[in-house]
Amino acid sequence: MNSIFREYDIRGIFEKELNEQTTKLIGYFLGLKFKPLGGVVAIGYDARSHSPILCEYLTSGLNQAGCQVLCMGLVATPVNYFSNYQEFDGLTPNASIMITGSHNPSEYNGFKITIDKKPFFGADIYALGDQVIKNIDVKIEDNTACKKIDAKTLYIDFMVREFAHLKGFDTPVVLDCGNGVAGVVILDIFDRLGFHYKALYANPDGAFPNHHPDPTIEENLIDIKKELAGDFQYGFAYDGDADRLAFLTKKHNVKGDIMAILYSEAMQNPTVIGEVKCSQVMYDTINAYGKAIIYKTGHSNLKVKIATLQADFAAEVSGHLFFNDRYFGYDDAIYATLRMIELIKNGLNVNQRIEALPRVYSTEEIKVQTTESEKFALIEQIKTLLKNPPKGFPRIKDIIDVDGVRVIFDAGWGLVRASNTTPVLVTRFESTDAQKAKEYETQMNALIQTAKEILK
Repeated sequence: MNSIFREYDIRGIFEKELNEQTTKLIGYFLGLKFKPLGGVVAIGYDARSHSPILCEYLTSGLNQAGCQVLCMGLVATPVNYFSNYQEFDGLTPNASIMITGSHNPSEYNGFKITIDKKPFFGADIYALGDQVIKNIDVKIEDNTACKKIDAKTLYIDFMVREFAHLKGFDTPVVLDCGNGVAGVVILDIFDRLGFHYKALYANPDGAFPNHHPDPTIEENLIDIKKELAGDFQYGFAYDGDADRLAFLTKKHNVKGDIMAILYSEAMQNPTVIGEVKCSQVMYDTINAYGKAIIYKTGHSNLKVKIATLQADFAAEVSGHLFFNDRYFGYDDAIYATLRMIELIKNGLNVNQRIEALPRVYSTEEIKVQTTESEKFALIEQIKTLLKNPPKGFPRIKDIIDVDGVRVIFDAGWGLVRASNTTPVLVTRFESTDAQKAKEYETQMNALIQTAKEILK
């Protein structure tokens, strides 16, 4: 059961790991943490068939701990985050829990947790797991009493107000909601703003009958690309809980790091945080008119960093986009969509701007299988090997070890980091020269194999 308590959230298979007993205990021990802050907890859930069941289990645990539970029902994850900044009949949440399996297969579910507007993650989640496991036989009685709240309408009203200047935007766009929860809010927003759009798979269905709800995988974008081959100019695709965005034009699938350039160019002297997988093009471009900071991968890490530095924006390549400029600093794919439409309405030629950026050759994320017990040891061994690299290894200009190792070479970089959620090493390579990018990949992979041999 330890495996469900992960770096950024809690995630597992319904009934197997996330069953009635474990979920009630998670609610109870979380409730004991929430209570000293006031104990007002807002809960929302995604489209999976078991999400409302898990909501009842969590509510029982939270009630046992003496909390006041506010239930918002079926919502997108950003609506759940948004609730932390709202008041409901005199009650302001001190914490929130979003029940979602995000982009995982339909049998999975999980919890994204916020306390006092800050993510609950890392050591806190692992400590919670220890408490649950040690007390696994403690019985929590059924008590599903809660106060129903309408966070969704507040969120929709906020977006319509904030983007009222976009009313009548008539460039045709297509949305792929992937049968997740994006459609629960974005259709109303687009309708009230009078946009010209078509929505694919907007009906929430936790079985995800049309395609897997992960827009970072190209095969999940086939349908939206077909629409873009016709009259539609831009496409927006969402993961299962609508906190990640894929943005497409007729010519480009625009990754999160390139979107960061487009967004930040419209900001005054911006401070932007990127993760270690972001292109050097992003860092170099933003540093010409603002400040770009490299940091750890992970939505929880970036939320904490953006608040600490009071940065304007943060981005992951995967499409987690965090606006602290005019917003609350959490990842919200619906809000990011409206900010992109704002740029386009204000005259941004997306294709032209992307094609004016320096040309680089980048790999996608390449995963190297390993084990949970070995992955971090491999990173440490690679760091040791890089102190005295083998003959013929490309010249090293710098090593950034904020999250794994990002090795800066003369014409690009190579990254090796341990995934915090799966037993793999994640690698990515980039260069201004296609052959160099391949060379960096080959040399770094050889280093990984050497590290594996040493650890045997």
